[in-house]
Amino acid sequence: MLSALSEWLFGASGLAPHGYCLLWEPELIWLYAISDTAIAVAYFSIPMALGIIGRRRRDLIFPPMLWLFAAFIMLCGTTHWLDLATLWTPLYGIQGVVKAATALASISTAIVLWWKLPDFLSLPSIAQLRDANAALRESEERLAHAQKMEAIGQLTGGIAHDFNNMLQVIVGSISVIEHQIEIGRAQDIKPAVAAIQKAANNASSLINRLLAFSLRQTLTPRVIEPGRLVAGMEELLRRTLGPEIELRLCLAPARWNVACDPSQLESALLNLAINARDAMPEGGALQIATADRELIADPDTPGAQPGNYVEIAVTDSGEGMTREVLSRVFEPFFTTKPTGKGTGLGLSQIYGFVKQSGGFVRIESHPGGGTRVRIYLPGRGPVKDCVAAEDRPRIEAAALSESTHRGKALVVEDQAEVRAQIAEAVARMGFTVIEASEGLAGLKELESDAPLDLLITDVCLPGVNGRQLAETAQSKRPELPVLLITGYAGNSLETLRLAPNMQILRKPFLLDELTARVRAMAGNAAS
Repeated sequence: MLSALSEWLFGASGLAPHGYCLLWEPELIWLYAISDTAIAVAYFSIPMALGIIGRRRRDLIFPPMLWLFAAFIMLCGTTHWLDLATLWTPLYGIQGVVKAATALASISTAIVLWWKLPDFLSLPSIAQLRDANAALRESEERLAHAQKMEAIGQLTGGIAHDFNNMLQVIVGSISVIEHQIEIGRAQDIKPAVAAIQKAANNASSLINRLLAFSLRQTLTPRVIEPGRLVAGMEELLRRTLGPEIELRLCLAPARWNVACDPSQLESALLNLAINARDAMPEGGALQIATADRELIADPDTPGAQPGNYVEIAVTDSGEGMTREVLSRVFEPFFTTKPTGKGTGLGLSQIYGFVKQSGGFVRIESHPGGGTRVRIYLPGRGPVKDCVAAEDRPRIEAAALSESTHRGKALVVEDQAEVRAQIAEAVARMGFTVIEASEGLAGLKELESDAPLDLLITDVCLPGVNGRQLAETAQSKRPELPVLLITGYAGNSLETLRLAPNMQILRKPFLLDELTARVRAMAGNAAS
C-alpha cells in the first residue's frame, strides 16, 4: 500500500511539470512539500492572531496596519499552498492571480509602513513609559499631599475659629466673675457661669463631631429597630421643622434590627432635619422613610459590602445642591450657610458615625430638585428581638433616689484635678473612695481580696489601661459595677463587650451626670 502511495505521489505520471522537474532528485519533492505546508500553516495562523489583537485592542493607534499585514501574510500563505498544489496539479493561472494580489498587498503594506514610520518611531519606549509613570505617580502624590494639606488647613482654621470663640466666652466670663466678686456682687455671677457652661458644652459637641468624622468616637451600640426610633422622634422633629414644613413618615414593616448607638442615630437624623429646614426657607416637605434592602457590590460606593441593610432615607423638597457642592458635603467645616449659621460638621459627623457602625451614606441632589440622603446600616437579626431606643433605661429616672450609698469605690484617673473632682463627688454620695493615679495601682486593688462596690476608671491610662481594668473586674469581680470614662479611647473599646453592669461616660461631663450614673448603677447592683 505504501509503495502504491509513493508511486502515486512521486511517479512521473502523477506529477505536474513543476513536480516533474524535481524527479532528478526525488527527495526535493518531499522537502518542497513539507516546507510549503509548514510555511502556509504558519502564514495562516499569524493573521488569526493579528485579527484577535485588532478586535480586542481597539485602542491601538494603527489598527488598519494590522488588517493590511494580515491580508498580506494570508496571501503569502496562499501562494505557498499553491506552490504545494502545483507539484501535482498545474494551477499556474490561479497561482499567477494570487501572486499578483500578493504583490499588490506587499506594495501597499510597504508604502503604508514607510508612511507611518515616523509615527512608529515616535512611540515611547518601555524606559520612557516607566519614567512617565514614575513622574505621574510623583505628581499624583504631590497633588494628594497638597489636597491633604489644604484639608488640614481648612480643618485647623475651622477648629481655631470655633475654639477661640468658645475660649473667649470662657475667659471673658471668668473676668466678669472676678470683677463681680471684687466689688462684692458674687450673687450676680450666674449669667457668667451659664455662659461658661454653654461654651464648654459647645466645645464638647465640637470635639464629638470631629471624633465622629475621624471614625474615633466612643460608641455605645445597642440593637434597635430604626422605624421605632424614628417614630419616637416625630414630636421633636416637628418642633424642629416648624409649621411651614410638612413632615411625612413612611416607616415600612421591618425585618431587620440594626446595631448602632441610638443617641448618635438620633443626632444624625436631627442634623439632616435641620439641614432640610434651612434648605426650605419658604416651606416644603420632609419625608423620612425606612426600608429593608438587600444590596450587591457597588463599585461607585467604596466600602459598601454586599448584604442585608436597613435604609433610612431623608428626602426634602428644598433648593438642592450643585455637583461641586455635592462632592464636598462630607468635608469637615465645609458649609454653604452664612457665617454663624453652621459649623460644617453635621454631614461629616453623620458620615463618620455611619461608617464606624459598618454602614455607608449616599446623597442625591440637584439644584431646584431637593436632596435625598440615604443611610444604610447593616441588618442584625430579626426585628422581634429588638429593644427600641425609647425603651432603654433612663438614667434620670434611676437617679431620683437620693439615698446615701455605703461601700468602697475605686477611682482610677491619671489627671490629678479630674481625679479629685470625681473622688469628691463620689464621696459626697457616701462612698469611701480609694484613689489610684495609674492603672497598675488600680489592678493591684482589683486583684486583692479587699471588698469593693464600684470601679470608676479612665480608659486612657499609662501602663495598664482602663479596658484591661474592666476586663479584670469582669473576671475577678463579675458583679462589680464598672463606669468607664473617656475623652478619647482610640481603638481600645472597639471590641470590648459591655456587660450589663458596665457603662461608658464621655468627657467632659457634669458632676451631676456622674452622680446620676453612679446612683443608677449602684441601685441596679443592689437590686
